[in-house]
Amino acid sequence: MQAILYNQALLILLQKHLPLEKNQYSIFESELRVRPDDIDMFNHVHNSKYLDYVLAARYEQMEKFYGMPWEHFTKQGLGWVVSHVDINFKRPLLMNDLMLIRTGILTMNDKGCSVQFEIINQKTGKVASDGIFDYVLIDLTTGRGTKVSEEMIKAYSI
Repeated sequence: MQAILYNQALLILLQKHLPLEKNQYSIFESELRVRPDDIDMFNHVHNSKYLDYVLAARYEQMEKFYGMPWEHFTKQGLGWVVSHVDINFKRPLLMNDLMLIRTGILTMNDKGCSVQFEIINQKTGKVASDGIFDYVLIDLTTGRGTKVSEEMIKAYSI
């Protein structure tokens, strides 16, 4: 099921050739700055940090825009985990660059969701990275996937 969700989301992005697709879900923005510990031996941001940037932005956005912080789920014994990532590295980010991380749900169903993202270098206005994160909702006790309720889907449909 996750593969189907991912393939549908990827097809949508490939057909659109960016920017983020506008659909029934909102697109949110967060700002971050490149820190010294993000830099690799080539003097630009290490590729693994881009994943951290998107996760940090979503963490902030869940509370700020949806009114559902991470703790909202953990108190219910639930958690969102990444099941798949498709990421494109387009341009390097450098020390102290200010970036805008734009994210938005691309697709959502009772198993999880696909979140599209782009990271924009604010100095140049150009996309440094973009892609899709697939998330599944899990039961924290069993570690197994669990159903995303209609109430949750509705809450994310802003």
